[in-house]
Amino acid sequence: MKRLILFSVLLISTGAFAQKQNKTRNLVDYVNPLMGSASHYDLSNGNTYPAIALPWGMNTWTPQTGKMGDGWQYTYDAYKINGFKQTHQPSPWMNDYGQFAIMPVTGHLKVSQNGRASWFSHKAEISKPYYYSVFLADHNVTTEITPTERTAQFRFTFPKSDSSYIIIDAFDKGSFVKIIPGENKIIGYSTKYARGPLKNFKDYFVIYVDKPISIAQTYSDSTLTDSLSLHAKHVMAVIGFKTKDGEQVHMRVSSSFISIEQAELNLKREQGKDSFDVTEQKAKQVWNKTLNRLVVEGGTVDQMRTFYSCLYRMLFFPNKLYEIDANNQIVHYSPYNGKTMPGYMFAGTGFWDTFRALYPFLNLVYPDINKEMQQGLINDYKEGGWLPEWSSPGYSDVMVGNNSASVVSEAYLKGERGYDINTLFDALVHGANNEGPRATGRKGVEYYNKLGYVPYDVKINESAARTLEYAYDDFAIYKLGKALHKPDSVINIFKTRSMNYKKLFDPSTGLMRGKNKDGSFETPFNPFKWGDAFTEGNSWHYTWGVFHDIQGLVDLMGGKKQFIAKLDSVFTLPPIFDDSYYGEVIHEIREMQIVNMGQYAHGNQPIQHMLYLYPYAGEPWKTQYHVRDVENKLYMATPDGYCGDEDNGQTSAWYVFSAMGFYSVCPASDQYVLGAPLFKKLTINLENGKKVVLNAPNNSDTNLYINSMTVNGKPYDFNWLSHSALMKGAVINFNMSSQPNKQRGIKTVDFPYSLSNEK
Repeated sequence: MKRLILFSVLLISTGAFAQKQNKTRNLVDYVNPLMGSASHYDLSNGNTYPAIALPWGMNTWTPQTGKMGDGWQYTYDAYKINGFKQTHQPSPWMNDYGQFAIMPVTGHLKVSQNGRASWFSHKAEISKPYYYSVFLADHNVTTEITPTERTAQFRFTFPKSDSSYIIIDAFDKGSFVKIIPGENKIIGYSTKYARGPLKNFKDYFVIYVDKPISIAQTYSDSTLTDSLSLHAKHVMAVIGFKTKDGEQVHMRVSSSFISIEQAELNLKREQGKDSFDVTEQKAKQVWNKTLNRLVVEGGTVDQMRTFYSCLYRMLFFPNKLYEIDANNQIVHYSPYNGKTMPGYMFAGTGFWDTFRALYPFLNLVYPDINKEMQQGLINDYKEGGWLPEWSSPGYSDVMVGNNSASVVSEAYLKGERGYDINTLFDALVHGANNEGPRATGRKGVEYYNKLGYVPYDVKINESAARTLEYAYDDFAIYKLGKALHKPDSVINIFKTRSMNYKKLFDPSTGLMRGKNKDGSFETPFNPFKWGDAFTEGNSWHYTWGVFHDIQGLVDLMGGKKQFIAKLDSVFTLPPIFDDSYYGEVIHEIREMQIVNMGQYAHGNQPIQHMLYLYPYAGEPWKTQYHVRDVENKLYMATPDGYCGDEDNGQTSAWYVFSAMGFYSVCPASDQYVLGAPLFKKLTINLENGKKVVLNAPNNSDTNLYINSMTVNGKPYDFNWLSHSALMKGAVINFNMSSQPNKQRGIKTVDFPYSLSNEK
């Protein structure tokens, strides 16, 4: 009987799949936007918030549980909501810009954040990428939100009350509101931002409500004024009306960084006369179309939820800063000169995080949007004089490295065309040879170009991390220059400098170590010390940061056997640490300490590629084991589902790449390093119409090793896949087993690319 039932189920599911395979699948409902939201200053489980937006949309909305200006704007264990906020926040550490909040209230009017706040429960909360709903218990109001790229619709369900209100909070730092009751309209702007300076910065908004306004008030902070138009440090508007039990009040909201008129245009273009439900369905369709680039099958429900929740999180940053004007021209507010300028612009990403996996993923799966991003980088350079390393929305003085070199070079090397790549190459050379404002260019460049490293003892923080990243960035510039047929006199210096990582290798410890100006190593040296010579990590994390020349690192360590032993040591060492540089246990340290993986600190970016280094020394099965272990232990579509900061899609991109079965160790090369697939089947629907189909029918929790594989029907023993080959379409079949095949991928010819092996 059981066999008969099972056979019937298989028939039904097979038939259902046959009907669906040529249609867009409803994948968006696997997404949990609350994944990673149970986070705090001292322990990050993602540091995310439920983002209600379209992919790469200019504006995002979120319920706000934190105080105005607090980067932790929504935390899962909070119990009160004080507003629904338009946000552009990439992370709590970067905080926000382009922000204002809306809050429905009833009864005795209190406009302050604490006064208007309401208890809520996750039991009465629905969070989806395209729709959010929550019951505000203190006001007996249900709030619903659905987005477009630059606008949103709200639907409030009020109780019977003669004191129903909606508060519009334009925040402090200088704001403006004007209520126009005859048009059921509120206009205004907010100037609040966290990272600057920004010239002429205003986030203009236009709001329409579909119910006549019977009460109209403005407040300077919490003080009522007698004007319907107010400019002050902190301005709020209140509109009010009587409502019947269950009455729905609709609100249309739009914003612009250019003008009130542009905000009106954005509203007209993106919403027209669409109802809330139509806007919601359109948003859902966009999400499903975008997520359907990757279709996974043969995993558990939890794995499906985790996969698509990570993919969702990868599709926000950098967000569009550009708008479409009345002449249908693409324009943007420039954070560099404060003017309205032609062309694309994006904002809200840090290349220190995202060059590693997010941008490689965009180049593979969503190259069209990355082409827009490259065009935006041209405008960054033309308007500001530098490529950004962290944009939020202009230059932000955080993190290290010159990793715009990787982002720019990789896009062209992997096939992006149709934009001014020569200007971008000039921008890379300029950034590599100069130090710019707010983390642009290269800090310590005069030392690096003269000595081959940034010295430890010249009062430039995190010197070893800078040196290692500059060396990889030099490799990226060299590869791009070579592809563009630039003269050897221009590009060979970058090839030479890409070997500068060797100057920091200490043979006595087998680790990277800060080096003084006179050529001596820093003393004393504690490889467990976080920060100091390194960035949010220690020597055990950064020693592996030679993305472009792992063979060179193998040679420095004395060969494959010693290299493998060093990799293994990361997991067998205890999770000890020295936090003296910071004077406290920063959250990244704590996240390493508590997951019981030795010195492996997956919660931060510097070491995330390290699991994929075993194939460079002939033991690929260890990558297969460790990657599956991290996937199973450190990711889950729950509020505590990450093991550190999600960081603009990077930590999610590691998971999604790894679930596909490969990872981009060296983005500025043509290769992905093989791990092993997580699902029985995964289809990549490439933008060019081709498909990459990854089959692993006997994949399971125990069958996690690759016994053998074929690519387009031919046996395949290499430990890497070619990007250019994948873009032509491919069928890759994995035969998985419960025991590692220690004869596969062990020949030198099977190893991934290293510059030292370049002929």
